[in-house]
Amino acid sequence: MSYGRTCRFAALAMLALVARAQAQVGPYKLEDINFDMWCQEEQHLPPPRCDKRLPQDDADFQAYVAKIQSYEIQYLQRKNDEDNLNRTILHYDPIDHPITPSAPQANQPPPE
Repeated sequence: MSYGRTCRFAALAMLALVARAQAQVGPYKLEDINFDMWCQEEQHLPPPRCDKRLPQDDADFQAYVAKIQSYEIQYLQRKNDEDNLNRTILHYDPIDHPITPSAPQANQPPPE
């Protein structure tokens, strides 16, 4: 393997690690967005152009990722809040599900 190829491989590996680190924002696991897929499907650019990954294309991609992730974080926060509400209020209501069981009906005095 030539030196240039080794450097290119190392750079690609580093980019993959950075992309994974960016996909984990706070407690939320965000979906990874692939540059090549974005370039070809969203921008409708030919594959040879996408392979070049020009600085302007990269800047546009980063702006797109930031916009999508902001919506995704809002969605995940809302979903988390709804799950907490459902778990704490709707499913664990002490009136509907008492912590201590009531006395059995057999031990009750007969009504007069």
